[in-house]
Amino acid sequence: MKTLLRTMSLLLLTLMVVILAACGGTPGASTPQQLNVAFLPKAINNPYFDSAAAGGKKAADELKGSFKQVGPSNANAAEQVPFINTLTQQHVSAIVVSADDPNAIAPSLKQAIAQGIKVVSYDSDTAPDARQIFVNQASAEDLGRTEVQVLAKQINYTGDIAILSATSTATNQNSWIDFMKDELSKPEYSKMHLVKIAYGNDDDQTSYNETQGLLQAYPNLKGIISPTTVGIAAAARYLEASGNAKKVALTGLGTPNSLKKYVKDGTIQSFELWDVSHLGYLAYYAASALVSGKITGKQGDTFTAGSLGQYTVGENGTVVLGPPTVFNSTNIDQFNF
Repeated sequence: MKTLLRTMSLLLLTLMVVILAACGGTPGASTPQQLNVAFLPKAINNPYFDSAAAGGKKAADELKGSFKQVGPSNANAAEQVPFINTLTQQHVSAIVVSADDPNAIAPSLKQAIAQGIKVVSYDSDTAPDARQIFVNQASAEDLGRTEVQVLAKQINYTGDIAILSATSTATNQNSWIDFMKDELSKPEYSKMHLVKIAYGNDDDQTSYNETQGLLQAYPNLKGIISPTTVGIAAAARYLEASGNAKKVALTGLGTPNSLKKYVKDGTIQSFELWDVSHLGYLAYYAASALVSGKITGKQGDTFTAGSLGQYTVGENGTVVLGPPTVFNSTNIDQFNF
């Protein structure tokens, strides 16, 4: 009888070992969740978003997670929606999205959240209830006001100016423009007049054509602010080709590599931006912190973003990368993105 009991006990123990081996673990162990983060920019094949993706890929390598970037070829909110739906079906760990329209993509993002997917917006925010974290490149107020300040110095605070934006629904662009208008309302800008806000839809040719249209409609135009990397490069190309580079001052937000030649030939005196690769890097780390449960997105949450150090979640789930950098002939060769 004792021999039989020992035999049965041994068989039971063997069976438990086999079962645990099949499950790939030991009692109390759990398989860590695969970090699978997808970036969804306004449009792919855009140098700005490619730089952000490079930062995201670097963070993924450091965290031993996976990275992919998908998105439409044109900046269009309606075209972003199918990508969100597909990523939800694939059940990625997190979606990192730059919203072309804050409300148009919100329902799809909410469905992703309902499926347990974390959502981080970067560059351009979505509706706050459609994401956990917004990684903001810089304070909207700082960007809007400094853009006006930079241009004002170049045109001696006098003359007609225009804004060449991206899409009319872009959250970030509209926020910056609101602060530009408020800055222009101050007494020191009384001789500067905003005559037009044009939209190039983050498309090179459209932005080029819009710049041409501005100069034709306003022959006395003294300056243009283009807070979009596609727009400012297209505007610079038109001003150079048309011989208006010395007549019309141009500033805005652009990448050093795309504008270096225009700074060196005098078409652009100075412009601003942040390190775009750092923006993507920070966004990936924020997504990872959400997926791991280190943060939930509430104000006061803290997390470490690799080599960038520690960040704190602010009001409305916003994390700010840092202040913008002004690029000009004295420092532009120091940057490569």
